[in-house]
Amino acid sequence: MSDADTGPAATGAELGWRLSTAVVLFHEAVGQRLGLRALDHRALGLIEREGPLTAGALAELTGLTPGAVTGLVDRLSRLGYVRRVPDPADRRRVLVSADTEARPDLADAFTGLSRAMGDLVAKYDDTELAAITDYVTNTIDILHAQTRRLGAPGPTGRTTPHGEGTGAD
Repeated sequence: MSDADTGPAATGAELGWRLSTAVVLFHEAVGQRLGLRALDHRALGLIEREGPLTAGALAELTGLTPGAVTGLVDRLSRLGYVRRVPDPADRRRVLVSADTEARPDLADAFTGLSRAMGDLVAKYDDTELAAITDYVTNTIDILHAQTRRLGAPGPTGRTTPHGEGTGAD
């Protein structure tokens, strides 16, 4: 990588693509370490943070189709990371709940990243950190909106088959 690739002339789109690629590749490596796909690893994180969740809620959060969510939950369940439990508010519904006892140990995967990110953040003053926080927060909002858009019915009335037929389910 040259200075031209990271200097002021680099476009937002180019930097966004490079950041996105680096994040996906990092999570793919973490997932491989755990015997999971990157998507499975990230979905497990959503279930742990937001759960327990219905399959429909998980589909909405991930942008996956219901069929792809079923495959994802099946994989996580087979590995013992999640379990299906009756919804105490409506016993006809099933919730996907993270099994905290079986939570994978990610310390070795994230310790170096946490340290390096802490060192990076320490280089910025409060004003710069506020701008960075604003940028990242708005980027997350944009990505969520675009994920929902891509999962919405298209001109044929069908939703984009996220993960279906691609080996992700």
